[in-house]
Amino acid sequence: MSTASPQTPASSSAGSARIPPRWFIRTAWVVHRAIYNVTGGRLGLRPPTSKVWGMMRLHTIGRRSGAPRVAIVAYVEDGPDIVTMAMNGWGDPPPAWWLNLQARPAASIDLPGERRDVIAREAHGEERERLWNVFRSLEGGDDLDAHAATRSRQTPLVVLEPARSDR
Repeated sequence: MSTASPQTPASSSAGSARIPPRWFIRTAWVVHRAIYNVTGGRLGLRPPTSKVWGMMRLHTIGRRSGAPRVAIVAYVEDGPDIVTMAMNGWGDPPPAWWLNLQARPAASIDLPGERRDVIAREAHGEERERLWNVFRSLEGGDDLDAHAATRSRQTPLVVLEPARSDR
């Protein structure tokens, strides 16, 4: 079956997306990281609720440099898994952290009060549709389809599964 789903750029039922200018998005990222760093991690992360997504720190290894990289991204929980959108502030290119995870899926995440080792993979098919609907059900999710439609490619949903300790 090849019908366009709500999260593809080909369709949008939510109307016109209002995305802030790129400079504003980048400034917000810098400020968010600064708040986290200045407060020693007391501020900047949050657990998800039934109404809003959580905020976590994602630690990857640079695909070209081999250097440690950190990004603060939104997430939801799906059982033991953590799920995030590889959206780059709704910019068209994929975020560097997603490219890093594609090259090296092993990573770690900082959640409020804990750190976990994880293995990344992209959700596809019915799983992706189900997880997309989870994000759509949260506050601000009514614009999700319109925002996704501004991109030339489908926004990957990244599943971060707990790493097995025997690897």
